[in-house]
Amino acid sequence: MPIKIQSDLPAKEILENENIFVMDEMRALKQDIRPLKICILNLMPVKQDTELQLLRGLSNTPLQIDVTFMKIENHKSQNTSSNHLNKFYDTYRNLRGQKFDGLIITGAPVEQIEFEDVDYWQELCDIMAWSKINVTSTFHICWGAQAALYFHYGIKKNLLPEKLFGVYEHEVLHRKVPLVRGFDDYFMLPHSRYTTIDEDALNMNSAIKVLAKSKLAGISLCISDEGKQIFLFGHPEYDRLTLHNEYLRDKDKGITIKVPFNYYPHDDYLKTPDLQWRSHSNNLYSNWINYYVYQQTPYEL
Repeated sequence: MPIKIQSDLPAKEILENENIFVMDEMRALKQDIRPLKICILNLMPVKQDTELQLLRGLSNTPLQIDVTFMKIENHKSQNTSSNHLNKFYDTYRNLRGQKFDGLIITGAPVEQIEFEDVDYWQELCDIMAWSKINVTSTFHICWGAQAALYFHYGIKKNLLPEKLFGVYEHEVLHRKVPLVRGFDDYFMLPHSRYTTIDEDALNMNSAIKVLAKSKLAGISLCISDEGKQIFLFGHPEYDRLTLHNEYLRDKDKGITIKVPFNYYPHDDYLKTPDLQWRSHSNNLYSNWINYYVYQQTPYEL
């Protein structure tokens, strides 16, 4: 899939070196085709890493995608320069007059804080309310999924005894749902979070269908409103070393943390981790783009 991004976005050169088809604005203008407009609300602290990971995940269908990055206006990023944000990101205030084929709301390292105490909660609520009318399908990741279930359905999150951290096996529960089309019966998915969703409340809600669950990590993927809302509690976009870098970061901070589960060979953090989730990750994003965005969105937004 050709991904249309700004010509000088730092991720562009890395993606091209990985043989991923990236298209700049000038080439896109010469193509007689309407690209899918995908907005990414990036709440992760190191924006550049998440940009690269999500763009990789969106690169596996033959459709042209025009990516817009959105930032939270009422929050100052501590790990990404203001120059980068000002150059490559826009605000909800400026984008709310537009319609998008798809929206991705990422996770954020704030899951131990009550939703209403997050400093940008009201702005996020405004964005989620706006998405119901102005976006064909919204894909929520990790804390973004927990926040969306709370906002849309009043389902709360619960604090875990310790961080859920590692790569876990999940079972597909409804194989005929297009979002998991092409999946094996079981697939691997990274998790990195301190909270989990209230599964009893989720299971009691008939509007939500659970598509995948892990014996150790719990519900991982669910869908509502015929795919207009998708909720994923893991991180399929993660690179091979993302959990490794998080582990070293927490160790350096003096945080008590176990070695990521089922990640390093022989649990030895000096060994290169096995990459166990990439094929299903690519399949998941391709299915979302194809069945819930491209097949559903009107030609004239």
